[in-house]
Amino acid sequence: MSTTTHNHAMFDTFKNRLELSGTLTTITALRVSAGRSTEPIGSDLPVMKDAFGRPLIPGSSFKGAMRSRLESFLRGILGNDPKLVANPAVEEEWSITSSEMKKLKDDYKDDLQLTTEILKHTDLVSLLFGSPWVASKFQVRDLTVNSEYWFGQYQERDGVSIDRDTETAADGKLYDFQVVPAGTLFEFKAIVENAEPSELGLLMIGLHQFETEQIPLGGGRSRGLGVVKLEIDSMKWIDVSNNPKKLLTYLQKLLTPNEPDIYEDGKQLKETWTKALIDYLEEKLRANTSNHASV
Repeated sequence: MSTTTHNHAMFDTFKNRLELSGTLTTITALRVSAGRSTEPIGSDLPVMKDAFGRPLIPGSSFKGAMRSRLESFLRGILGNDPKLVANPAVEEEWSITSSEMKKLKDDYKDDLQLTTEILKHTDLVSLLFGSPWVASKFQVRDLTVNSEYWFGQYQERDGVSIDRDTETAADGKLYDFQVVPAGTLFEFKAIVENAEPSELGLLMIGLHQFETEQIPLGGGRSRGLGVVKLEIDSMKWIDVSNNPKKLLTYLQKLLTPNEPDIYEDGKQLKETWTKALIDYLEEKLRANTSNHASV
């Protein structure tokens, strides 16, 4: 982790927390990685097995798929300016490149000022999902299979590698792979801390994409594998911003579970957060338009 991210921690204050839990169900079979040596080129294989041989979807894979979808949405609205929508895979397309970061560090010796500038120049997706300079606010646990409904029922499928140059079947490159069948249930748990309303609005859009089967996971997507559906059972929200007494009550509740629940139902705030996102995007669009007009 970069030292810059550590520096931010000096000024971290607990403001809010959203706890998400639910179920991710496979609508079509989900491909399981069984090693890369015989796999076709360029497959995305995030589904693996835990120590007990049960399928596991790394939280990072879930996050990555959601991030990619949200970035494509925002590029459709804001254009391809990396300052507004970064591309984490290419350094030149980060919202703050390494050379820009070096200059910021030279210009701002005070940690608080530096942090403020970093956040000011970081795009919205990176503020939520993280960047080399900003810690992620959105943490997703590895999605484990619901053991009540799992009986080791993997299925074997046959495939053929495609030659990258001719785009036809490569000679002798048959392989087989395992899939998790449709109807398999995975447990979903995630936490978001200290997020702004616009960032929570962005998260609501991403979750909605998973809820409506719009984001597939795993390899073999061109043949219809990896369609999943997310159902959120609970969204527990606590906001203690500038309210020390409420924070004390929250900490007391953690230690004495029988105390009355002080969480709010985050589902009631989805509309508010989504509106904050729309307002944010409209403001960016206006600024963009006026910048182009003045050029």
